[in-house]
Amino acid sequence: MRTLVDLPEKQIKALNQLSKQRKVSRAQLVREAVASYIDANSKASRDAAIDAVFGMWKDRNIDGLEYQKKMRAEWDH
Repeated sequence: MRTLVDLPEKQIKALNQLSKQRKVSRAQLVREAVASYIDANSKASRDAAIDAVFGMWKDRNIDGLEYQKKMRAEWDH
């Protein structure tokens, strides 16, 4: 799909520099940016991030309240 997007001159200059450094077109950089934005904001991406951290403390034999008190006690020093 072709689309028309107005970008500030500063962003165009940055895209030009990146395209020369990476030896790819500005259009390719924009396609990659859109793909990255979609990935970062998709439900599947959020669910994967939640799944990656949910239950990460389950194997620790630490009482949550005791741990909290210990951490907050460090603030007094």
